[in-house]
Amino acid sequence: MSVSAHLTELKRKHETLGHEVEQAQRSAGIDDLHIVQLKKQKLKLKEEIERLSV
Repeated sequence: MSVSAHLTELKRKHETLGHEVEQAQRSAGIDDLHIVQLKKQKLKLKEEIERLSV
């Protein structure tokens, strides 16, 4: 897989996680720990995207 294809996939996953976080925050039944885990995953993806973009 090329770096640009990998970056595209990471960006797609990052965007998907962003939607999941928003949806989880709107749901009353989702616990805060789950939201924190989603946000951590999203941050790791963002850091990986930034690392590969340099």
